[in-house]
Amino acid sequence: MADRDGSNVRNLTLDYDRHVQDAARRGGGGPQWAPDGSGIHGVVLDAGNARLVLFSLDGSRRVAVPDIGATEMGYINHNTLWSTSDEGRLAYTVPGPAMPGDVAVADPGGAGRMLTDLNADLFGERELGAVEELRWTSSKDGRPVHGWIIKPPGFDPSQKYPLILEMHGGPFADYGDVFDTEKQLMAAAGYVVLYTNPRGSISYGEEFGNLIHHAYPGDDFHDLNAAVDHVVGMGFVDEERLYVTGGSGGGVLTAWMIGNTDRFRAAVAFYPVINWESFIFTADLSGLFLEYWMPGLPWRHRDNFEARSLLRVSENVKTPTLIMTGEEDWRTPMSESEQYYKALKLQGVETVLVRVPEEAHGIVGRPSHAMSKMTTLLGWFGKHAPEADG
Repeated sequence: MADRDGSNVRNLTLDYDRHVQDAARRGGGGPQWAPDGSGIHGVVLDAGNARLVLFSLDGSRRVAVPDIGATEMGYINHNTLWSTSDEGRLAYTVPGPAMPGDVAVADPGGAGRMLTDLNADLFGERELGAVEELRWTSSKDGRPVHGWIIKPPGFDPSQKYPLILEMHGGPFADYGDVFDTEKQLMAAAGYVVLYTNPRGSISYGEEFGNLIHHAYPGDDFHDLNAAVDHVVGMGFVDEERLYVTGGSGGGVLTAWMIGNTDRFRAAVAFYPVINWESFIFTADLSGLFLEYWMPGLPWRHRDNFEARSLLRVSENVKTPTLIMTGEEDWRTPMSESEQYYKALKLQGVETVLVRVPEEAHGIVGRPSHAMSKMTTLLGWFGKHAPEADG
């Protein structure tokens, strides 16, 4: 904060080692003054969850809403909507692992009260997969890592289930225990779904987040592979039916995982980056990526670019791989997927490239296209199930 003339600048979060959302997103969520001027409300991401915190001018802080967010149904996110009345009453969206966002209100310092239950009729006729929180240690350095699984509806711990490892993009992002249509659809198809916050995820402090600075992808492989080991060790996952997927940065990690292990029966990489050199010169945010993600221009830092090249590790890939990208994706351009497709084809790997017309990054422009992501993924994994081998 600062005076109107820009003087007397004060940082209210200097000693607060968590990510504070820096701008309003899709209608609300950025820092806002409390109605009485006593401080500033900000949405804080902490260990996979979003909280609304009041940062007071005297340096103290208090959690105003312990769980806030989830304005979308299709994918775990921390997009939030909230506002305050002149009297300090809060209205905000509320997430949950078994429901999309609803609306609640709370008096200053009081508990929240739900105003809506928008999907009660629908969920009264559906059984969702149960979400379970997990913690394990990385096989790289013993760091604690955090994640979740969704179990299939009607889960029986005496049975053995196939597992899908699903990885977030960003890469400076995170997952949490909020509703996710895509993962619930995977669980409804009979899979245990594992999703995690490996090193580089943003809600665990600066040091953890910066472990991937100029080193992505890299040691996150060990965090993710250890996650699979941990869930397999719980006794209800069939180690012969492991699958892997992710979009954007998760597509990067998909290519990285299958370039470093052949434990997965099949993979689906949604709109990945494969060649960091071509990506720098073709993506829409080239300047940002070059300044913050890379140590500098590729011809000046050849070893760094090569060390995390997905083309380099494609030589190791044996996993049947489907790639799916929107033809109007300028964030991770189609040329990246084409390179990966051709690299795998040239090495005799079973590979399919799905081009989605009139779609940008995320493939969410049309409901039919968003649905096709999951039907395509489930079809590919089903094709490569052990029972499909005859």
